[in-house]
Amino acid sequence: MTLRLALAASTALLFAAAPALAQTVSDTAAATAQPSQSEHEKLFALFDDADARDLELNPLSRLFRGDEENAGRLGDLLTDSSFLATRTDLKLNLALLAQIDRTKLNETDQLAYDVFKYTQDRALEGYSDEMRALTEVRPLNHFFGLHTFYPTLASGTGVAPFKTLANYEDNLSRHNDYIGFVDRAIGKFREGMKSGVLETKLTVGIMVTQLDTQLGQPIAESQYMGPTKMFPESFSDADKSRLTKAYEAKTAEIYAANTRLRDFLRDEYLPVARESIGLSQMKGGDKLYARLIEESTTLPLDAETIHQLGLSEVARIKADLEKLKKEVKFKGTLTQFFDYVRTDPKFQPKTREGLTQNFYTIGKQVDAKIGTLFSLVPKSPLEIRPYDPTTEKFEAGGSYQSGSPDGKRPGVFYFNAYDLPSRLTPGNVTLYLHEGSPGHHFQISLAQENEALPAFMRYGGTTAYVEGWALYAETLGNEMGFYKDPWNRYGTLQDEQLRAMRLVVDTGIHAKGWTRDQAIDFMMQNSGMTKTEVVAEVDRYIAIPSQALAYKIGALKIQELRKRAQTKLGAKFDIKAFHEQALNTGGLPLAVLDAKIDRWIAAQSAK
Repeated sequence: MTLRLALAASTALLFAAAPALAQTVSDTAAATAQPSQSEHEKLFALFDDADARDLELNPLSRLFRGDEENAGRLGDLLTDSSFLATRTDLKLNLALLAQIDRTKLNETDQLAYDVFKYTQDRALEGYSDEMRALTEVRPLNHFFGLHTFYPTLASGTGVAPFKTLANYEDNLSRHNDYIGFVDRAIGKFREGMKSGVLETKLTVGIMVTQLDTQLGQPIAESQYMGPTKMFPESFSDADKSRLTKAYEAKTAEIYAANTRLRDFLRDEYLPVARESIGLSQMKGGDKLYARLIEESTTLPLDAETIHQLGLSEVARIKADLEKLKKEVKFKGTLTQFFDYVRTDPKFQPKTREGLTQNFYTIGKQVDAKIGTLFSLVPKSPLEIRPYDPTTEKFEAGGSYQSGSPDGKRPGVFYFNAYDLPSRLTPGNVTLYLHEGSPGHHFQISLAQENEALPAFMRYGGTTAYVEGWALYAETLGNEMGFYKDPWNRYGTLQDEQLRAMRLVVDTGIHAKGWTRDQAIDFMMQNSGMTKTEVVAEVDRYIAIPSQALAYKIGALKIQELRKRAQTKLGAKFDIKAFHEQALNTGGLPLAVLDAKIDRWIAAQSAK
């Protein structure tokens, strides 16, 4: 997860910066230019320079790469100076790119050129004054909020290393940045109260509950004290004692900051937060949602088109579920069939340990089959872990945390063991394929391990591709033989239905004025999800509009491209080669991926 928060600065500041930007372009181009540089060399020099500048602005990104330089900082989050630096940086990148002759690049370099231009253009759009006024004043929500991510980062179980004294001191230093961020977030919320751009009561209420839960943990048992329970043996007793006291004191400061945030949200902000849940009902929300759709899908789609596509997919998948109901000889309606699976104890994990073992077994079975579909596999290993009990209530059903590019830090598939009766086992295979192998683990690891790619392609990626690939990966369970079992097939149909319903419900909420109850009822009527799962999903769509659209839109595009390749290549089609082409250049915008696969098809046809 990239914690580069969408901020913006005033127009006056930008005008003032314009002459400096022009001078910076000239100076940077002169500094990086070599007398005999090719266009390829100019392009990759720009990529390297842009990445270095980005890392200076976003030190947390270094930790995710396994780089400990400037590891004592989170960055100057939610500051005007950070915003202005980032926006100026984006303009600089585009200006430098314009000085490179694209026609003199080879096909691969042209792909990198196009992706870079696309990402920089889209990012710059998010840094307009208009977008700032709609986003910066809502700096946190219950799904993507630093207050939910930071405890894991600081716990000793996240990406931050805890092997040396310097690592432990860096963590203490990062705490200061977090505390500063919390206080600035309160200030931004207050700006929104004045401008009338407000978060929903629902989301704010959940954030209050999240903070209550964290603050309810005694300091000694908090995640922030986790590193003091795993000191390396090389640490002296004196260092252990000193660090433990320092961690106790700094954790108390974090608790005080989170208390300030909780009290502000509960006592000042919640009473004035908006009752409505859709962006179209928020001041300026229509324009914001249209931009978010383009950002999430990387395609020129509008809300109504997506809504109708979703309704069509929901109907198709529901028909497949009707066929499966007949296959297992269930007597009753589809709704009764859903209720049966929801409530029968045989579909519910009995213990956390048993659920964990089930995922271990699935992982071994996938590993045994993966070679039939993939010749390109990550060197980074994959671990399987449950969420921490202190945060699991507010987590998704599963998620993926990337490993390090050198393969030394494993990728991690996290699963949710909260409210075990709601965690239905028919969906476990699909969840693992999506979050683990060959889903996010393959897509993210293979990109960042590919040193031939520029950094922005190794470590970036569009949501439509990233989540589209993971959903496509779920469908590979058919070829691996997992869905011969009707109950595993039930699970994957339900998960596919979830992604189809997202198209309907997200657009329904944010463009068509749907209520929360209306969204919940639609999902309960058209799937076998439990009420706990549905409520969590709907509340997620309310908090992060459009993000959920990316899954189905991306998967449909990848499926379309595979079918196109199979049709045109016939006997020349190689599934392993197709997957390599889909994976070996990172998370491309879907239009760019489309063009790439067409070129590959043409090349294969000519052989």
